[in-house]
Amino acid sequence: MTRKIALITGASRGLGKSAALHLAAQGVDIIGTFNSQEAEAQAVVAQIEQLGGRATMLQLNVGRSESFGDFGARFSAILKDQFGRERFDFLINNGGIGLHADFVDTTPEQFDLLLNIHFKGPFFLTQQLLPQLNDGGRIINISSGLARFALPGMSAYAAMKGAMEVLTRYLAKELGARGIVVNTLAPGAIATDFSGGMVRDNAEVNRFVAANTALGRAGEADDIGGALAMLLAPGSGWINGQRIEASGGMFI
Repeated sequence: MTRKIALITGASRGLGKSAALHLAAQGVDIIGTFNSQEAEAQAVVAQIEQLGGRATMLQLNVGRSESFGDFGARFSAILKDQFGRERFDFLINNGGIGLHADFVDTTPEQFDLLLNIHFKGPFFLTQQLLPQLNDGGRIINISSGLARFALPGMSAYAAMKGAMEVLTRYLAKELGARGIVVNTLAPGAIATDFSGGMVRDNAEVNRFVAANTALGRAGEADDIGGALAMLLAPGSGWINGQRIEASGGMFI
């Protein structure tokens, strides 16, 4: 049986790393991207190889859509040279940054940075890679619980995630003729280094999250990696055009 191949943006750390390891454990080969942390990215490759899987990492800044043509060519070469394939199966639009700023203080520069990384980037990267995505493949766009509930200081970030949730539904509709399944996975507050490690390292924030989550704690990266792997498992192909929140029941 031919092994599946997943492309995961932002796979060197956090949720992307966890997703890569969970999928590798299910027998999926991984092509990940990193922006600047090459050593961390190669450490993920080594972990996957220890699991008996195959993986490689490519540099990509998802906020620079003008570079996607070059990335597509490099991606094609990796598929052919390292995996003996011309197409891949799963695209996970995960790469991103956190930025905390009240609405009245958000600058055009901050807004554009978030727009380019969290909406324009995934929009045009998906467009670039569609010819290489197998019919019957799957796309997962990573959103945020903040697109459902509101916390001060996250308006611009959450707005971009809301846009991705709308795009998910349109992609599911437009790509349905190819059998491509498209869903949104929306994490709640996760204790990683995202947004400066705010949930992980700030005890007050961590307590606030735990107090407002039905399961009584902040999320961990593996909670999301496991949920993502579930959405790409063989039995979940009829779930399409949906927003699935993995937040432990935050603000319900």
